[in-house]
Amino acid sequence: MGTDLDYLTGIHRDIPNYGRNLHPGMWLEGAWIAPDREPILTIPRMTAEFGAKGGTDGLDVRVLGDWDDPVTMVRGILKELGVGAGAVIATSDDAEAESLIELQALVSGARFASATQILRKLRVIKDADEIATMREAGRITEAAFADVVGMLKIGMTELDIVAEVDFQMKRHGSLGPSFTTSLYNTGPNHPMRFGRRLETWPRVLTAPVSVLFDFGAVHDGMCYDFGRTVSFGAPSEEQVRVHRLIMESQRAGIAALKAGAVTCEEVDRVARAVIEDAGYGNAFRHRLGHAIGWDVHEPPFLTKGDTTLVEEGMIFTIEPSIFQDGTFSARVEDCIVARPNGGEALTTGWQDLVVVE
Repeated sequence: MGTDLDYLTGIHRDIPNYGRNLHPGMWLEGAWIAPDREPILTIPRMTAEFGAKGGTDGLDVRVLGDWDDPVTMVRGILKELGVGAGAVIATSDDAEAESLIELQALVSGARFASATQILRKLRVIKDADEIATMREAGRITEAAFADVVGMLKIGMTELDIVAEVDFQMKRHGSLGPSFTTSLYNTGPNHPMRFGRRLETWPRVLTAPVSVLFDFGAVHDGMCYDFGRTVSFGAPSEEQVRVHRLIMESQRAGIAALKAGAVTCEEVDRVARAVIEDAGYGNAFRHRLGHAIGWDVHEPPFLTKGDTTLVEEGMIFTIEPSIFQDGTFSARVEDCIVARPNGGEALTTGWQDLVVVE
């Protein structure tokens, strides 16, 4: 079950596994939608028994037994929906390659398109209910952070903190993290180690070090993304300076997020200028942000080259950072709704540098 199916039907996907959790005939799992026809939902028996309870009311559900032939079931559905040779079949970007291979064998001359791109115009503008869901996801995320801050101690390992973040999100009502909870920590005795979790998790955090949080909660099918900076030990002038800059940059980006008046790259340019003008441009190493909602990362992106016009109801992360190896870093991140007069932040706490001594 993927994001597009979740968006269309409300059948929530589960927290993903590192490896595949496979059931017989799983390649047919999903919805079959054709013009002027009622959607058909096909699922393997194991999903029907244990994975989709309560989410299939009002749908035409076809369950594939462990002993049944998925090709026979799909061939009947294609005939029922009037899908013949040379048909254009739009599939979700979440679809398995196996699904396309099987469909290609069943439909002579089939051509494939992206259903995700078709849905993108709908998904990118969030309605009032979706914004309310994201706001609650932000509340859960920020509540988890508040509890973690109250437990932080110099001498904890990175794994101690990551595990506590994930636990607190679940304790506050989230299904789990919307992506792998990450810390980006730098200081004189803490080299920057992006993407090397097995190396960094055992590290003991001893003062002085900047501890940079990046995490978010799942709520009712939608994803949050959040970041704050903590100083272990009394902050140096450099820690205070870089934190002040990223907060000024974020405020500039939020103010610039005016629906109908700016493009994505223009918002990035406004926020980036704050850090560049202070001489830290090379340390702002990534885009300002990305759209977010049903997926953690969605287009459009707040980055140079993205000329998409910002529209009301789009939600973006605004996440400026200064990453410096061998010394102190800082980052901040909130989800922001585009409005005519500037962005509306869905989380607003912890504006000052958090200090643990």
